[in-house]
Amino acid sequence: MGNYWFITGGVRSGKSYFAEQLAASWKTEVVFLATAEAIDDDMTERIVNHQKSRPAEWITIEEPMDVSGALGGIPSSSDVVIDCLTVWVGNLFHLGITVENIESRAHRLVDRLALREGRTVVVSNEVGMGIHPESEIGRQYRDCLGRVNSIVAAGSASSVFMSAGRAVILQDVQTLI
Repeated sequence: MGNYWFITGGVRSGKSYFAEQLAASWKTEVVFLATAEAIDDDMTERIVNHQKSRPAEWITIEEPMDVSGALGGIPSSSDVVIDCLTVWVGNLFHLGITVENIESRAHRLVDRLALREGRTVVVSNEVGMGIHPESEIGRQYRDCLGRVNSIVAAGSASSVFMSAGRAVILQDVQTLI
């Protein structure tokens, strides 16, 4: 198991807030690895709001494509928040990266996370509980993100589902059988 938390949930469920509060409780220097790019006014506003919500002394690294590579450039002992896999997978989809390649990148990320000494929080959305996407690419994205989330959650020390600002601890199904 890696020394990282995986936090998932719907939009505005409290994922990022919980990740930021958890990391702030560590009372250490935190590196915030952001995957979003300001591609339109809505995303720009979301990014600004996220920036305002976290401590100013945190170091921010913006990396929309190579999350594993960026994580490899951060000292292993540093505490890190990665926000978020949802946008990362969307960025890769936008570039036409194949589902197989995206899943391979998720496995590499888990391998990198497992090698870290410092604590890490990984945030991602759960998009499989909403409306069935109308387009084929929307369905492919939803399914791919679901698999990426499963890959990352499987390697985590703790997985949490957020809903309405409340947390539910997730368990490996094998522990329930």
